[in-house]
Amino acid sequence: METFIVLLDYTPQGVQNIKESPARADAFATTAQALGVTVKDVYWTFGDHDGVLVLTAPNDKAVSTLLLSLAQDGNVRTRTLKAYGKEEMEQILSGLIH
Repeated sequence: METFIVLLDYTPQGVQNIKESPARADAFATTAQALGVTVKDVYWTFGDHDGVLVLTAPNDKAVSTLLLSLAQDGNVRTRTLKAYGKEEMEQILSGLIH
């Protein structure tokens, strides 16, 4: 499974419907599961971004499908980072030429 960090920013619509945010997170997790994606963590944040998701998925396509579905709802914009654990990073570094 691959790991993804997703940064969320509310749209004006998302702010207007802010009280529905926890219920939307539950619905998102259900949609994710149907696509083979696991929502490991959901955080509402204060600072540069309004929320953070930690996802695991079998591939980029599953995450892309999930996040495009989320975007269609119009409540948040996303920025996605593919994340590597220590063992994965060690494998990547072992392939360096220098």
